[in-house]
Amino acid sequence: MINYSEDKTMYHIGVAPGQVGRYVILPGDPKRCEKIAKYFDDPVFVADHREYVTYTGTLDGVPVSVTSTGIGGPSASIAVEELHMCGADTFIRVGTAGGMDLDVQSGDVVIASGAVRMEGTSKEYAPIEWPAVSDFEVEMALYQAAGNLGLRHHVGVVECKDAFYGQHKPEDLPVSYELLNKWQAWLKLGCKASEMESAALFTVASYLHVRAGAVLFIMSNQERAKKGLSNEIEHDTDKAIRTAIEAIRILIKRDQQKA
Repeated sequence: MINYSEDKTMYHIGVAPGQVGRYVILPGDPKRCEKIAKYFDDPVFVADHREYVTYTGTLDGVPVSVTSTGIGGPSASIAVEELHMCGADTFIRVGTAGGMDLDVQSGDVVIASGAVRMEGTSKEYAPIEWPAVSDFEVEMALYQAAGNLGLRHHVGVVECKDAFYGQHKPEDLPVSYELLNKWQAWLKLGCKASEMESAALFTVASYLHVRAGAVLFIMSNQERAKKGLSNEIEHDTDKAIRTAIEAIRILIKRDQQKA
């Protein structure tokens, strides 16, 4: 494959092989990378290119990195592809989401076991019949991490879409008939939350034969608001970040034991 960069760095993320660890945390927001890197030992700034900001440090003596993906599946898929070319093989998305299931409250974390592929990127990687599912080892590490930290957490399927406002004002859009009907279907099937990257992440990871998982911080739940239930808006993503950090420590230990 052609690398359009003028040097050995990847064209989009600006990172070269050897500059990232095997384990990579993937937030969407570039501004969140520095906050996450502070949990590493000896973090070093690596690159800032387009929507992709990267830091590398260590956890328990093992190199780990954080790279932002921007919003949505297209940019997330590019990040995973290029990070994999640089040596990464274990990815944990840390992001925000809106709750769907009434039991999912603001401030909770959701660990995605799978994702509804209501977006476009994954369709260029796999037929629609292929399920977008997380890696079992990563999912279980996230589940154990959330429990270790005493966080209120849920595990289940999340819905992924490309248009943020397709979720928040579907009745105004020309395809309201499809958006509203499918939203009701996801609710009846027990969808936990709605976000924009996990379906692409899981599908690309399957294609690359690497491990991927996702832990999502719930900012609010519009379904709870519709029912008149408590629904404060939360913004502090630290719970999801700490869950990912703890999960990587668990994975490091397990991987070392297997080796």
